[in-house]
Amino acid sequence: MGKAPAFFVELNDFETAVTVGNKTYVICGTDDLTSSGVRILNKLTGEWVIPTVLGTKPEPFKGHSSVLLNKDRILIIKHNSKSNESVWFLEVDTQFIRDQKKKLETEVVGWSKGVIGNSDHPVVISGPSGVGKGTLISMLMKEFPLMFGFSVSHTTRAPREKEQNGVHYHFTKRDVMEEDIRSGKFLEHADVHGNLYGTSVEAVNVVADAGKRCILDIDVQGARSVRASSLEATFIFVCPPSFEELEKRLRARGTETEEQIQKRLRNAKAELEQGKSSGLFDHILVNNDLEACYEQLKNILGISESMNPITSKVFDLPVDFSLSKVNEKILINQGAAEQMVVDLSSMKGGAPGRTRGLDMYAYDS
Repeated sequence: MGKAPAFFVELNDFETAVTVGNKTYVICGTDDLTSSGVRILNKLTGEWVIPTVLGTKPEPFKGHSSVLLNKDRILIIKHNSKSNESVWFLEVDTQFIRDQKKKLETEVVGWSKGVIGNSDHPVVISGPSGVGKGTLISMLMKEFPLMFGFSVSHTTRAPREKEQNGVHYHFTKRDVMEEDIRSGKFLEHADVHGNLYGTSVEAVNVVADAGKRCILDIDVQGARSVRASSLEATFIFVCPPSFEELEKRLRARGTETEEQIQKRLRNAKAELEQGKSSGLFDHILVNNDLEACYEQLKNILGISESMNPITSKVFDLPVDFSLSKVNEKILINQGAAEQMVVDLSSMKGGAPGRTRGLDMYAYDS
């Protein structure tokens, strides 16, 4: 049986090459060679392929080391970087990548940022307009500002006066958002009065990356979409003590016309029916007394005034090092005595989202 011809891979500065079967993946830390930062050599034909790249790609960097994991993904650790920004994964043959190759009928790779530690499951809070869920969320954020974060939604409508991009909404163009929806980058979306609104996977990940528990304030339709996604969340529905009380609260705000109030009441009736009967929500809160309802919300989330968030220590990685793999641990070799370890034993997740559950610590041999 003949052997496959040998092809020499010439690497430029800041590149590494990892062979998986009959393919060699060349990873470039900058955008100098290709727009994707990845090129693939087919060792059977000698042809180079620029793959379709999915997931969130790292910012351009100079200097990295790489090692193959389980023949389906490559671990990349950036040199001269902060520990909480240093670890990335390039998936080359995971189930997600195989599914995307079949769907797109082309070569595909997927980036995933490695995150040290885990974050608690996001919280989805729904309820009709006027029920007080916004007030409950504000109380939670005020009391526990380091524990919770609010996901910033996307919209295709124009910003209103004093609204800031990335703070109140991520303002985007309709064709861009529609393409991202088709690419699976949104957990939920809806067309409201001719404008698209939605929650992106990235918006939730950004909150979790900061070590906070993400809160999503969305309607019942959006909650149903999130429940059908891969996101593990706690679903809470807030309802009024009665429909008459809800109407009273809406009118007391004095911010809407009669036509707008009637529309909100119609929508509220439908949401209340779906929220209570669908089995979609894990918990139903009746906001009869705001303070009592808030205490119930904290009990559901398992939090108290004495709790403080656990943060990982951030440290600097050296300018140069090599990697070696021992079982489920990656050794960052930087000298004769001191090493750092990346523990992958609790790793979970992956492209197109984050890979979480990593542990990184110094080890004195």
